[in-house]
Amino acid sequence: MGVLSGKKILLGISAGIAAYKTPILVRLLKSKGAEVKIVITPSAKDFVTPLTLSTLSNNPVYSNFSEQLQDNPVWNDHVALGKWADLFLIAPATTNTISAMVHAKCNNLLIATYLSCTCKVYIAPAMDLDMYAHPANQKNLRELNCIGKKVLPVGEGFLASGLHGKGRMLDPEEIIRHISEDLKADLPLYGKKVLVTAGPTYEPIDPVRFIGNYSSGKMGFALAEEALQLGANVILISGPTTLEASPDINRNNVMTAEQMYKLALEHFSEVDIAIASAAVADFKPREIDLKKIKKEEGIQSIELENTLDILAQLGKLKQKQFLVGFALETENEKTNAFKKIKSKNLDAIVLNSLNDPGAGFSVDSNKVTYIDKNETITPFELKSKILVAKDIFSQILAQNA
Repeated sequence: MGVLSGKKILLGISAGIAAYKTPILVRLLKSKGAEVKIVITPSAKDFVTPLTLSTLSNNPVYSNFSEQLQDNPVWNDHVALGKWADLFLIAPATTNTISAMVHAKCNNLLIATYLSCTCKVYIAPAMDLDMYAHPANQKNLRELNCIGKKVLPVGEGFLASGLHGKGRMLDPEEIIRHISEDLKADLPLYGKKVLVTAGPTYEPIDPVRFIGNYSSGKMGFALAEEALQLGANVILISGPTTLEASPDINRNNVMTAEQMYKLALEHFSEVDIAIASAAVADFKPREIDLKKIKKEEGIQSIELENTLDILAQLGKLKQKQFLVGFALETENEKTNAFKKIKSKNLDAIVLNSLNDPGAGFSVDSNKVTYIDKNETITPFELKSKILVAKDIFSQILAQNA
């Protein structure tokens, strides 16, 4: 997931050679989890086919105000298209389209849709260098900026004319990066760094056996994804798990508590929020056998020692950071949670109980109670871990308001 996940994006394509890039743009937007609909000017069909765009977007491509379906004409409702979109991206935006946008010259479905939409509009200009530099074009681009439209920069390089200079449409990856950064700027955790630890740790007994627990990492991964959705730069330190994280998350894989400890301390000074949701093993073998212990040899005993306490050390080092711990309890739950807040210098703790059906390890749901450092208790009902992550961050943001 990412900031574009779940977004309804309307892509407007006008008649420029840069339209050849739009199938790649559609594919990238879809890969980010966006839903894409497309409005194309009639002349743009000379540069890219509606069939290609429809196949990649999984939606019809709109070009004219009406279409003939068998014997029945059907109106393509530009107002409904404009209202459907969360954002409208016009790429490429030619000089003709830009001029029509500025002067409300409603001569095709794309401009009619633009004039009807109330969402954010992003414009990716594409033209030759002298056209781009022409005072009339520069004036039109300034006017679009002045009325709140987001005019993206142009690229510099070889142009269709054979000249070299400014005017080429940004590559699809750059367009997505600009839009993503702009959307993030409106989010509550924009510019913040969030550290999340997730999953179990495995403490080796020999090369094939370990001490571990049943944690799947699902809660921690849901928290990392929610932090990303809220605009944060996310550092995820994960123990062994089969889960996948969004590519925009800085994921670090570890095996043991000591490895997680070192990475958590390495990143802690740079973050604003740290959430220790990993189920770190409390004990590890004092000695690790370098060879597999044979069954016939047997194991009479394993001498254990404590692992490093990651959360306690983060609490000692805490300065500006907002530090949240997790507690999984089976008895005296709230009393133990209160003690943990104070002993580890936490700002809040998330209390899980193994006594609640459908909550805890490996399942997709959880039931938690959020307790802040003032011992304010906020219980939540059983729900998916994705929704639990939203509840937890709603409390974190409320405490930091």
